[in-house]
Amino acid sequence: MAVYDSHEQEQLDDLKAWWARWGNVVTTVVVIASAVAIGVQGWRWYTLRQADEAGVLYGALSAAVRDHDLPRAKDATTQLTDRYARTGYAPRGALLLAKALFDGGDAAGAKAQLTWVIDHGDETELKEIARYRLAEILLDEKRYDDALKVLDAKHGEPFAGLYADLRGDALAAAGKSADAKAAYETALAKLDAKSQYRRYVEVKLEALGGTLPGAAAAGAPGGGSGAAGVPASPAAAAAPAAAPAKP
Repeated sequence: MAVYDSHEQEQLDDLKAWWARWGNVVTTVVVIASAVAIGVQGWRWYTLRQADEAGVLYGALSAAVRDHDLPRAKDATTQLTDRYARTGYAPRGALLLAKALFDGGDAAGAKAQLTWVIDHGDETELKEIARYRLAEILLDEKRYDDALKVLDAKHGEPFAGLYADLRGDALAAAGKSADAKAAYETALAKLDAKSQYRRYVEVKLEALGGTLPGAAAAGAPGGGSGAAGVPASPAAAAAPAAAPAKP
């Protein structure tokens, strides 16, 4: 049997007293901390697994779109949006399918996919792309007021020029020339001064009898392959978004 001197025995008694008072609290804290650590590790594992599985589906969707296999593309997108909606692949898949559906003549299906991105997407940029594309379809359907409502949604500065230009298109198609000119002028003020897309907007403004602002009035050379040297609409708003990086 161990023998302690008076000082050691006093320290041991103090420790026993402290443990009697605080032992349950310490045990509880340790258990909770361990549970949190296990939970965090488990969530990371689950998130990585979800991303990996969603990435495989997104790859299958991309391949189906390239092969013009809409049934397979729809199936992959449904799985993405139903089972992996919280991953970055789901809204990108919906955007990709929306373009394929529209190109295939299914405007209603395309609008449904774009609406899903707007309602469920977490990334602001993807939601803004979806709104732009939805407004394009509504404009194509001559639903000008609905297109303008979509474009009225709050959007970031990088999209300000594109949104204003499309507003001008909707207003011009609706016969509101004065408002359309103002929208095109706003678009020119927001677009990058070096962007060839500016010429596309300038031609539309001139067609309505508008005056080009600043240096643009001197006549910027046409830089695209479209009619009359007008470049096509920006690929940034029309091309499918890139797949997200894994977490």
